[in-house]
Amino acid sequence: MSEIKIGKITLGMCMTNTYFIYREDTKEAIVFDPADQGELLFNKLKDQGISIGAIMITHGHFDHIWGVEEMKACSNALVYASEDEKGLLADAKKNCSTGCGRPCSIAADVLLKDQESVSLCGIDIKMIKTPGHTEGGCCYYVEEAGFLIAGDTLFAESVGRTDLPTGSMSVLVRSIKDKLMSLPEDTKVYPGHGPATSIGYERDNNPFL
Repeated sequence: MSEIKIGKITLGMCMTNTYFIYREDTKEAIVFDPADQGELLFNKLKDQGISIGAIMITHGHFDHIWGVEEMKACSNALVYASEDEKGLLADAKKNCSTGCGRPCSIAADVLLKDQESVSLCGIDIKMIKTPGHTEGGCCYYVEEAGFLIAGDTLFAESVGRTDLPTGSMSVLVRSIKDKLMSLPEDTKVYPGHGPATSIGYERDNNPFL
């Protein structure tokens, strides 16, 4: 099989990182957290010869889902999320989209359980539930490529905020320590905001851990 590639587009009012991964030979991508302007994202990838085969959501906050409906309409791709994030995705007040002036409520087509693995676009992905930033927040681990799509769970030398609905700092820190710090230290971490990091670096340098 060909190498797995990863790309990033940062957009939206919160400068959210939207990632897409694909194999070089097929160029059928999985898009993570379409932050905004789903049709624009669809067309940007199309211009690069990349189609969208699946959409995966790390958590339900507005700045990670505003682009989902447009992207789904353009691509007919199924939307995947943690089974425990169903409520936040559907509640425009709790996911803070109402407060930001653009109420947004979405429903995932496929709800995943903790540690469940799926094969999409020729790539095996494991969902790791990491509650704390939100009740049903999760990360997606691609073992073959050695990277983690972390959403707002883990940042470079920081962690996600926990002052919004369903958040808990103690739960978040425990999630990271129990679920993520056991991954190989060279695992690349791609967070929802800011620069990439690694499990090993955060294990040694993150003040929250």
